[in-house]
Amino acid sequence: MPASQPRSRARDRNNVLNRAEFLSLNQPLKGNQESRSSGRKQSSQTGAAGAQNSNPKERRQSQQLPEEDCMQLNPSFKGIAFNSLLAIDICMSKRLGVCANRASSWGGARSMINLLGITGHGIPWIAGTLICLVKSSTLAGQEVLMNLLLALLLDIMIVAGLQKLAKRKGPYDVDPGLLDYLTMDTYAFPAGHASRAAMLSKFFLNHLVLAIPLRILLVIWALCVGFSRVMIGRHHITDVLSGFVFGYLQFRLVELIWMSSNTCQMLISIW
Repeated sequence: MPASQPRSRARDRNNVLNRAEFLSLNQPLKGNQESRSSGRKQSSQTGAAGAQNSNPKERRQSQQLPEEDCMQLNPSFKGIAFNSLLAIDICMSKRLGVCANRASSWGGARSMINLLGITGHGIPWIAGTLICLVKSSTLAGQEVLMNLLLALLLDIMIVAGLQKLAKRKGPYDVDPGLLDYLTMDTYAFPAGHASRAAMLSKFFLNHLVLAIPLRILLVIWALCVGFSRVMIGRHHITDVLSGFVFGYLQFRLVELIWMSSNTCQMLISIW
């Protein structure tokens, strides 16, 4: 036993980790542990106090998130179908926008397509109707022209209101023209030129005596005016199709509120 004690002391002396400069490696500092434990206790206490002081309404709001902030992992069939049709509409509209700019495949025909679109604009039709109304001398002609003027004004107001509600932009970044700003035709849905062309063609087919070739040309003109807006990148295909539908509904509305000859004469006398 006495011999083993000096041997153990000699081993302790020869051990490098027993030196003073290496004691911090073998034994963790008590101050650090105490500071860490105190920091954890303070954070837990402040968290508990904040949870106690929080308003119960805020707790409910944090627990109940609005539906738009939640991820829909299982979308409905209607949502999938609608998004698929919307994607197809955008893709086909971009492909048919062959005159969207000068660098497009049919960029050289852009001016001609724009001229075709002007034939379906509201300002030229309103101006032409007013000129014909001033020069008209028959009661039947004045009655038809006054109701045509009413239909044009209703078309501008209805399309402008629907566009302001939808606020859908076209497939390309095409700035509206000056005439478009005058008629408030600045958005894509529905297409104002298409609704106007459909309404006018239906109006003339019902109230004018036209030969069969002229009736066919009138329908072709309405279709060309509508789809010319897709070619210049101003509207989607669904915008034009919906414009045709709204144009027909506007015609039916004008037929329901058709002004008689006496009413037209009274309005003309006031004017």
